Amino acid sequence: MTAPADRSFALYARVRRDQLLGWWFAAPAALLLLLLYLIPLLILIVLSLSNYELGAVDSKWVGLNNYLRAFEDPVFMRALRNTLLYVVLVLPTSIVLGLGAALLVHARTQSRSMYELIYFLPVTSTLIAMATVWQFMLHPKLGPVNGLISALGGTPLAFLSEPTLIIPTLAAIGIWQLVGFNMVLFLAGLSSIPQELYDAAAVDGADRPLDRFVRVTWPQLGPTSLFVLVTTSISAFKVFDTVAVLTQGKGESEVVLYAMYLEGFQYFKMGYAAALTVLFLAFILLMSALQTSRLDKKVHYA
Repeated sequence: MTAPADRSFALYARVRRDQLLGWWFAAPAALLLLLLYLIPLLILIVLSLSNYELGAVDSKWVGLNNYLRAFEDPVFMRALRNTLLYVVLVLPTSIVLGLGAALLVHARTQSRSMYELIYFLPVTSTLIAMATVWQFMLHPKLGPVNGLISALGGTPLAFLSEPTLIIPTLAAIGIWQLVGFNMVLFLAGLSSIPQELYDAAAVDGADRPLDRFVRVTWPQLGPTSLFVLVTTSISAFKVFDTVAVLTQGKGESEVVLYAMYLEGFQYFKMGYAAALTVLFLAFILLMSALQTSRLDKKVHYA
């Protein structure tokens, strides 16, 4: 009777030792996660419930007043509308163009690496430096874009000062930067599709490119498409650099991150800026969760 009990105790002791060893190995990563993410997030939430201003000696507890103020702030609401418009323009266009570029590049053999390099260059370039280049290209008098418009008989456009053109112009720059990154992700998904599936589809009569794409390529790209959708959405909502360099929020071109920057580091209202940040993080988290929960069930994982 004692032998089974001894074996059970030895097994339990070994399992507990393995569990403790696993926690010991995970401790450095858990500590780093706590220091870099969880504690700053907790401090951010505490700040958002106060009226703290940068450099102030004391502050008061205001509860949810900062959050209520955000929905009554015309600047923040305009920034939110601009951000949503930017996302609506950038998200589908960059995904469709990225997929199209991936399909074209994937079909290449000898020149594939050259096209991959060309499309991926905007991703590797510093956006602030490239924003300066775009500022010159879109200049109403000196820029080559308006020079081409004038040569074709059109009227030069104030891309960076006309309120109706600012957000579409910024969206075009955002699309230019994201297409290459999305292309690389889709190329990885295309490379993982077995050739046997295309052969089987051809036997079933799907020998045209459109039929092959609808029946084989697109369903097999489900996991990749979901990942691209979530990451592109987050990247689009985080637009800041081009606004800071090209418009500085002028012409009613504020976006959410730029409004947070102004409140915190220009007006020094850190409590209110923290509340805007919490709202932004909650919105991004909710949007990503909804996208994943609704689309994950429709995605085929090979």
